[in-house]
Amino acid sequence: MTTRWSVKEIEAYLKNTDPAQIPEAAEAFRADERKGAQAAVARFEQRKKAEEAKAADFLEKQAFDQQMAPEAAFIAGIDEVGRGPLAGPVMAAAVILPSEKIFAGITDSKKLSEAKRREYLKEIEACADVGIGEASAEEIDQYNIYQATRLAMKRAVSHLERSPGHLIVDAMHVPVQLPQTSIVQGDEKSAAVAAASIAAKVTRDEKMAQLSREYPGYGFESNSGYGTKAHLEALETYGVTPVHRRSFAPVRNLVQPGDVQ
Repeated sequence: MTTRWSVKEIEAYLKNTDPAQIPEAAEAFRADERKGAQAAVARFEQRKKAEEAKAADFLEKQAFDQQMAPEAAFIAGIDEVGRGPLAGPVMAAAVILPSEKIFAGITDSKKLSEAKRREYLKEIEACADVGIGEASAEEIDQYNIYQATRLAMKRAVSHLERSPGHLIVDAMHVPVQLPQTSIVQGDEKSAAVAAASIAAKVTRDEKMAQLSREYPGYGFESNSGYGTKAHLEALETYGVTPVHRRSFAPVRNLVQPGDVQ
């Protein structure tokens, strides 16, 4: 550097620099004796180490997928969200990730903030093959939640552009004629299942926000259809909607004879 940067300039520069890259200026910053400059460099180095750890974790998850089906050209991860709510569909996603892209920090959607989930999904949709499937509340009541979840997963696989050679499924079996492996806590072990977890979660949350506009008062935009206190009070006040799962207690106890199914 030909001119000395202020500490605030150094802090701003390093804060907005991708830690995966090492800016040439950082070498000069390390030699800066000012405590503020040294603190800024230390924070940058911590961010860099954290990102490296996230990248390493992703590569481990990616290697896990490849070990599950080394012969498969395309491996799809499958996951679902929404088995427990009182209202709304159960949603499933199938994702085939590109082998050359690193999604550092990708994991079980429940461990990520809403903002981070949306950020990841944007990255995933830009380069991956994503299929989404759902089973409605009516189908859940007709078949039961387990079978409806399998149906949603089957639909998700059918909406992929490419035919996967192997499926890695989070603790379920998909009713399709494809080789598949079911694993417990797949969204923490498999890169593709983690991506599917994120895709399913974000898509369902958006669906519930849409339903909250159609059926105001139940708080679907914030409770995602789960049986929160406010949701249960709304059920008592406003009654059961067409998107409630009538086979689930306490909704079942509120359904009156003659109600439209």
